[in-house]
Amino acid sequence: MSIIVITGPTATGKTALGVALAKKINGEIVSADSMQVYTQMNIGTAKPTQTEMGGICHYMINIIQPSEDYSVARYVKEATECVDNIINSGKQPIIVGGTGLYIDSLLKGRDFLERGDMELRKVLEKKYDEIGGELMLAELGKIDPVSVERLFPNDKKRIVRALEIYKHTGKLISEHDALSKKIPPRYNAIKFALKYNDRNVLYEKINKRVDNMIKNGLIDEIKSLLNSGITEKHISMQAIGYKEIAKALINNTDLDEAIEKVKMESRRYAKRQLTWFRRDKDITWIYWDDEPNIKHGVDKIMEKLYETK
Repeated sequence: MSIIVITGPTATGKTALGVALAKKINGEIVSADSMQVYTQMNIGTAKPTQTEMGGICHYMINIIQPSEDYSVARYVKEATECVDNIINSGKQPIIVGGTGLYIDSLLKGRDFLERGDMELRKVLEKKYDEIGGELMLAELGKIDPVSVERLFPNDKKRIVRALEIYKHTGKLISEHDALSKKIPPRYNAIKFALKYNDRNVLYEKINKRVDNMIKNGLIDEIKSLLNSGITEKHISMQAIGYKEIAKALINNTDLDEAIEKVKMESRRYAKRQLTWFRRDKDITWIYWDDEPNIKHGVDKIMEKLYETK
């Protein structure tokens, strides 16, 4: 069985289309959103409500606490179990979400190295901050010149990870990646991405979505998280919307400026999402005018499914 993927940038109607399709083809939905995995983070992640879910089973939503770390490796492990269970139940898995890395990693079947050692990571991060990216990259080049060719000095996270994995496991991340690319895909997938014909419409939708989040209580949601002990250092608080407003609340700076920055960062993120999805030549694009036409989207997907049979 092929699995169906519905992706695209934020604010393009992925949830509504996924639910409408699931009702038509006896499907269940596996979320591919890196922030909807967290409980207590509902408004700023545009998490679907029970009404929006329309009675369709959704997986990989509200599965961990905001205080926990989460990784693509853990997502792949847990989402794979969900997809396999849906298939075994005789239903159609539909992957819905905009986190391209999660989707690609789930489909490709690649293996993941263990993350390493938290204390070692902190030591390496501190060293990076002290000596800078150039020297840190040079250190990595002595053991893994292949990885260095793909990295830049300001890529702190990946440089630290490569050194961490080597020092903790003795394995080169470049060798691991080369072997992983030879592994066949985990699933056959029929992929669709949503997009507005006019990018300005997308940006207007994003701005309006942020305004609605504020109206619906995003600031109080973030205050509650901060009061519960969640800090700016937690991965969950790095999400767009949470990061900017939390900083304003903590530093007692202008909230209106923070909200405008949320809009700007959301638009930038949508642009990056479009760039990511355009690289995939297997994606079928579904275009909207001023509003998502869900019926048209379902019909477009059904036509493609019929063609592939």
